[in-house]
Amino acid sequence: MKQSRADLLILLVTLCWGSSYLFMKMGLGSLSEYNLIALRFGLAFILTGILFFNHLRRIDWTTLGYSALIGLALFAVFVFIMFGLKTTTTSNAGFLVSLTVIFVPLIHFLVFKKKLRATQILGVLLAIVGIGLLTLSGPLGIHSGDILCILASICYAVYILLTSAAAKIVRSTLNLGICQLGFAGLYGLIFSFIFESPHLPYTLNGWIAVLALSVVCSAFGFIIQPVAQKYTTPTRTGLIFCMEPVFAALFAFLFEHEVLSVQGYIGAGIVLLGVVVSEWKWRPFWKIHASKIEHSRQDSSTLDICNPELTAKEPVHLS
Repeated sequence: MKQSRADLLILLVTLCWGSSYLFMKMGLGSLSEYNLIALRFGLAFILTGILFFNHLRRIDWTTLGYSALIGLALFAVFVFIMFGLKTTTTSNAGFLVSLTVIFVPLIHFLVFKKKLRATQILGVLLAIVGIGLLTLSGPLGIHSGDILCILASICYAVYILLTSAAAKIVRSTLNLGICQLGFAGLYGLIFSFIFESPHLPYTLNGWIAVLALSVVCSAFGFIIQPVAQKYTTPTRTGLIFCMEPVFAALFAFLFEHEVLSVQGYIGAGIVLLGVVVSEWKWRPFWKIHASKIEHSRQDSSTLDICNPELTAKEPVHLS
């Protein structure tokens, strides 16, 4: 697969994930929060389990254990998003959850003491300014839904770090990915029985939301993303994923006629800029120049070794 085609597939996955905020809000019109999570991930697990049944039969207890842990983190992400969408806009939710890119290196720094790059620090500062402009509606006013979406982005960062660690231990990352969907759906079903009365959607919009979330946003995204990422770079993938909140805002505008204030659009733009900057692997120009000089010297020495005639000295004649 060509890199350009892989990038287009990742962009398509990002488009699907951007639409998920609209479908979640649509689904909440006829389903409770935990019930919607159970249906979304339960159906996605059944679909991917059928497609990869032969592979799934070779699962081991280690993979199941890590899947249960990662599935719990994934469940927490969507609990915060679902409850957050009740008191904030679809656009705000999309931009605030994208702060995951900021929180991943921050948590990595706090837990593993890994030094932050200058671009990551700048990205954090830009994100803080952007969040303030995007969410502060009064002197010190911020919606509870905005706070929940920020908590969702923190949980999402923990989820990414846990997945990264587990992927190095388990035998099959495919089985890990499938089973995490099943556990997230199971947690949603348990909480739905405890706090709600679980049921199937009773409206057309409810069914559209559930099927879109489970088939398009979860199962399709889960299958296509790892395949496409093999043929492109992590940096390009990260930058394409930065388009998710833009697509979320676009869908909110087209289907919900949701419009941010001028301050909100400026804040959203600064948040997006902070996310992009934090993904930028920047090197000072003097280091790049020094690297080129070093490579040039190495190439020159290699050329001299390969061509002894160039390094042969004139014989010394003793009189």
